[in-house]
Amino acid sequence: MIDRDRYPIDPWRLIETSYSHDEVGVSETLFAVGNGYLGLRGNSPEGRFAHEHGTFINGFHEVFPIRHAEQAYGFAEVGQTIINAPDAKIMRVYVDDEPLSLDIADVREYERVLDMRDGVMRRRILWVTPSGKEVLIEDERLVSFEEKHLAILRQTVTVLNADAPVTISCQIINRQDGEDVYGGTPVAPKKAGFDPRRAERIHQRVLQPQEYWQDGARSALAYKATESEMTIAVVADHIITTDNEYDPRRLIEPDIAKNVFRVRAKAGVPVTVTKLVSYHTSRGVPARELVDRCRRTLDRAEAEGVDAFFTGQREWLDAFWERSDVRIGGHDDLQQATRWCLFQLAQAAARADGLGVPAKGVSGSGYSGHYFWDTEIYVLPFLAYTTPQWARNALRMRYLMLPAARRRARQLNEAGVLFPWRTINGEEASAYYAAGTAQYHINADVSFALAKYVRATGDTEFLYREGVDIAVETARMWASLGFWRETELDSERSFHIHGVTGPDEYTTVVNDNLFTNVMARFNLRFAAHTLRDMALDAPEDYRLMVDRLGLGEHEIESWEAAAEAMNIPFSDAFGIHPQDAVFLEKEVWDLENTSPDQRPLLLHFHPLVIYRYQVLKQADVVLALFLQGNHFTAEEKLADFEYYDPLTTGDSTLSAVVQAILAAEVGYQDLALKYFLESIYVDLGDLHHNAADGVHVASAGGVWTALVSGFGGMRDHFGELSFDPRLPADWPELSFTLHWQATRLQVTIARDRMWIAAGPGEAVEFSVRGARYVVEPEQELMIPLADQGPVIPGRPSIRQFADVTRDDGSLLSASVPVVTTSIPIVGSPETFESVPEQLPQAADPMS
Repeated sequence: MIDRDRYPIDPWRLIETSYSHDEVGVSETLFAVGNGYLGLRGNSPEGRFAHEHGTFINGFHEVFPIRHAEQAYGFAEVGQTIINAPDAKIMRVYVDDEPLSLDIADVREYERVLDMRDGVMRRRILWVTPSGKEVLIEDERLVSFEEKHLAILRQTVTVLNADAPVTISCQIINRQDGEDVYGGTPVAPKKAGFDPRRAERIHQRVLQPQEYWQDGARSALAYKATESEMTIAVVADHIITTDNEYDPRRLIEPDIAKNVFRVRAKAGVPVTVTKLVSYHTSRGVPARELVDRCRRTLDRAEAEGVDAFFTGQREWLDAFWERSDVRIGGHDDLQQATRWCLFQLAQAAARADGLGVPAKGVSGSGYSGHYFWDTEIYVLPFLAYTTPQWARNALRMRYLMLPAARRRARQLNEAGVLFPWRTINGEEASAYYAAGTAQYHINADVSFALAKYVRATGDTEFLYREGVDIAVETARMWASLGFWRETELDSERSFHIHGVTGPDEYTTVVNDNLFTNVMARFNLRFAAHTLRDMALDAPEDYRLMVDRLGLGEHEIESWEAAAEAMNIPFSDAFGIHPQDAVFLEKEVWDLENTSPDQRPLLLHFHPLVIYRYQVLKQADVVLALFLQGNHFTAEEKLADFEYYDPLTTGDSTLSAVVQAILAAEVGYQDLALKYFLESIYVDLGDLHHNAADGVHVASAGGVWTALVSGFGGMRDHFGELSFDPRLPADWPELSFTLHWQATRLQVTIARDRMWIAAGPGEAVEFSVRGARYVVEPEQELMIPLADQGPVIPGRPSIRQFADVTRDDGSLLSASVPVVTTSIPIVGSPETFESVPEQLPQAADPMS
C-alpha cells in the first residue's frame, strides 16, 4: 500500500528518499507540520510548484452566500471556508544567480524526514549546479506545540567545492488573493468535475490589507477578511549566521514581504538563515493589535533562544508518546504507520484550545476546514484516554456553539438545540440538507462524546458547569423531533423518529434509522441520569442549571419514557436489524460486480440512483453495534455484520476502522486486519486518491480505536472498563496506554496472557471476558487468555441471503445500475426474450 523504496520503514520517522514531481500533493500532506492552531503544508521552501501552497489556521475563515438552485425555508444561507493564510515558508536559494528548482535541478542526494519524536521536518539536498558547484542545502521546519503562535524555519546553505555568490530570498506571500512571479499553477491540474470533498473557491478578494511594514530584518503583513471580518497578522524575523560577508535587501508591499541575503560564500563555509514566524488571528480584534501580539511572541522566542524551542519540542513529544503510544510487536512497518497517525492527531488537536478539530486538521483545505461529527466519534476517544485536557477543549467548542444551535433548532421547529452538520463558526454550512442537516444524530454524537469524556476522567465539574447544558438541550431536541405511536391491538406505545439521515450518506431522509434511534436513546438516558445524579451530588449546580435552562417539572420523566419506548427495528425474515424502516425493501447494489472505475459512487452516480439501492457509503448499523454494543447480543452483531459488510462500499474513510473493530469482535479476524490496513494507509498510501487535500484526521483517530477497542477489545459501556482481546494471528504483542479516572494504565496483550500495570492514583476495577479484577496503584496484574476469540475464515457475502423472502414475498436480488444511451424496452416476458442483452441473467436470484 506504500512505495517502500521511496518511503522506507522506520518506526519513528517518515522518510522520503526521492522527489516526485507527479506526487507532490500527497507528500505535501504527509510532511505537513502543525499544532492544532497553525499548520504548514509540506511545500518545498523554494515555493514554486505545489498542489496547494498551504498555510492554515484553525477557525480562520471567510463566509459567502450559498446560492441554491431552488431556495426553501430553513436552507443554510451562508457558507464558510478556511482561508489560506499568508505563506511564510518561502526561502529560495540562488547560486551564481541560478535558482534551485527541484523539477529540473541535478539533485545527487535527497532526503526528507518527518521525525515524530522531535516534531521537526528536515530536508537534505545535494545539488550540483550547471557550472559544477556542489551545494548542500539543509532545511528544518517546526511548528511549536508549546508556543501555539510560533513557527521556526531554518536553512543552511554550504557551497562545498568552490567560492560562489549565494542568495537566500525569504518571503511572505498572500497566496489567497494572488501569487508571486512564479504563478499559481499547480504541478498537475486538479481533476475536473464535482468533488464535494474539496474546498470552495472564492474568486473575489478575501484578505484586505490593513498594515504592512519592515523594521530591520522583521517584516509584517496584516489583513481583514472581506466578509467574515476576521483579522490576521503575520510577522517574521530573520537571523543570519555565517562567517561569510553578506548584504541584506528588503522589499515590502501589501501582499508580499521580502528579506533577501546576498552572500559572498567561501567554499565549505555555511550560511544559516533562521526565520521565526508568528501568526495571530481574531474574530474581532483589530489587525494592529494582532501585529503587536506577533511582535511579543517573537521577542519572547528570541530571548529564550531558537535552540530552546527545538529542545522543548522534543520534551513535549516525549511526554506525548509516554501517554499516547501504541506498540505493535514485530511489525516496524505498522509501527511507523501507527505513529504517523497518532502524530497527526497531536498536530490536529493539541493547540486547538477551544476551537474544533477540522476534518483535515490544519494540513489542507479539504472539506473547507469544517468541523463534523468526526471529532466526537472518531477523534475524541483518543483525546479522552490519552490527553483529557484536549478532549475537554474540543467539547467546550460545542458548548460555545449552543446559542447558534438553539437558533438552528427553532428554525427547524424543534426544541433544545440542533448542532450544525458542518461548520466553522457555529452556523450550518451544509448546502445539501438531505445528507447534511438531516443527520440529526450529530446531537447524540456530541452527547455521547461528552459522556465518554466524563466516564473516562471523572470530570463532573465540567459536566455540571457546562456539559449539562449540552446534555439537556440535545435531549429536548429528540423529545420534540420524535413522536409516539400506539397500536390498536395491544395499546403498546412506541417512540419513533422520522425524516432523518444516519451516518450512511448513500441513504437519506428515512424513518427510524437504527443508528439515530439507538444513539438518541442513549442521549435521552444520559441526560436524565446526569440530572438525577446532579440533583443529589451537586444541588447548587442543579438549581443554577434549572434556572439557566428553565427545566420543566416532568422533562426528565418524559426523556426516560421516550428512551424506554424507542423503536429499534428488527426483521424476523432476515434475522437482522434493518438500517431503517424501508431499507430492506430496496434492491441490492451488486458491489462485487461494480467496476472500480465507478468508485466512489458519489462521483459517478446521481444521488437518486444511489438512494434507490441497498448500498452504504460507510458503516451505519455496524457503528451502532460498536458504540452501543451492550444493547445487542453476540448473535445479533454477527448477523448484522454479515448482512451489511458486503453492502458497504467504504467510499468514506470513516468506514474501515469501524468494520475492523466489529469484524474482530464477531470473529472475522483476517478481515479485521484487512480493514485495519486500509485504515492505517488511507493517507500514506493515498487509498482514496485525495490525500493531497489534507490528512484524514478522523481515520487517524479511528486507527487508535481499532487498535485499542478492536484488537485490544477495550469497552467502557455503562462506565465500566472491560477487555476481550482479539490479537491478529501474526502479532506477537500489542501494548497501549489508557488514562482511567486519573490513573494511567499500561495494557500489554500477548497470545496467551495480558498484563495491566497501574501508575500512581487509585485502584482501578475492570473485567476481562466477564471475570472481575482490581489493579492497585503502582501494581501489575497478569491475566491468562485461553485464546484470541472466535475465528471465522473468509468474508461475508450478500449471496448467503439469496433465499430470504421479504415480507411482500419477493426474493432478494443484486444488480448494478445499467448505464445506457438507448431507451430501455419494458414489456411482457415475450418482449424480454427478444432483447436478452438488455437484461441481467435471472438464473441466480442474486445475480
